[in-house]
Amino acid sequence: MIGKIKKGSGFKGCVNYVLGKEQAILLHADGVLTESRSDIIRSFCMQTGMNPDLKKPVGHIALSYSAVDAPKLTDEKMVQLAQEYMREMKITDTQYIIVRHQDREHPHVHIVFNRIDNNGKTISDRNDMYRNEQVCKKLKAKHGLYFAKGKEQVKQHRLKEPDKSKYEIYTAVKNEIGKSRNWQQLQHRLAEKGITIQFKRKGQTDEIQGISFSKGEYTFKGSEIDRSFSFSKLDRYFGDTGLNVAESQRQTAFAPIREQIPTRSNAESPFISGSLGLFFASPSPVDEEPNLNLRKKKKKKKQLKL
Repeated sequence: MIGKIKKGSGFKGCVNYVLGKEQAILLHADGVLTESRSDIIRSFCMQTGMNPDLKKPVGHIALSYSAVDAPKLTDEKMVQLAQEYMREMKITDTQYIIVRHQDREHPHVHIVFNRIDNNGKTISDRNDMYRNEQVCKKLKAKHGLYFAKGKEQVKQHRLKEPDKSKYEIYTAVKNEIGKSRNWQQLQHRLAEKGITIQFKRKGQTDEIQGISFSKGEYTFKGSEIDRSFSFSKLDRYFGDTGLNVAESQRQTAFAPIREQIPTRSNAESPFISGSLGLFFASPSPVDEEPNLNLRKKKKKKKQLKL
């Protein structure tokens, strides 16, 4: 069970959409005339006049279920679940319709409701995305509905933007992080797929507070793509073998310089590459002098013993 919430300014377009689909069925209605679509729209619009200051009075929720649950999801069960969902979301004492669509293999219904209740008060949408997630989990557990194993179950070819880009990023990060030993490698691998990483810093410091991923014109916070993609969790994944972000970026900056330096064996090379860049490591006469004096002292001690 997944709930997708939208808000809008006009009932006409929303009602025509949910009732205009082929084989759409109006399962239940409350507080509106149902002789025709026009009657339904007019009923909703009349109530909005009680609170004309609310710019988006249209509430639209799509409740989708797994195809595994299809045998148990009769029309009556779908209405029961929709009404229980609305009560849990504090969507009460207002006009609404419940419409079932059959244009997908998975069962789903659309709820259109008036965010201006029967007393002219606004139905709050505060934290509705978070509450939606919690209510769906609660109802799935209560009614024994199927719990999908994860985002792998999503039919990505059916997605539209921005969800399409979000799932493409999810798939890419999931596949590439296991092949990367540090942030630099992950950035490089994702860049090959057209995905960039941005780090959010604390003020003017180098302290990293968050991470976001971009693909094309769309940018998402790591936690929006998946909870396991927050900066702290990804950084923890690399652990001691990974590089911190600032260090990784410095290595990236030095990469063009390294490419210009002829490669030699370790014994021949006067350069040592470190995490902070390139350092000269040529031996100096000052370093050799103490070693020479030490050898002379050892030789004298040996002669005295003899």
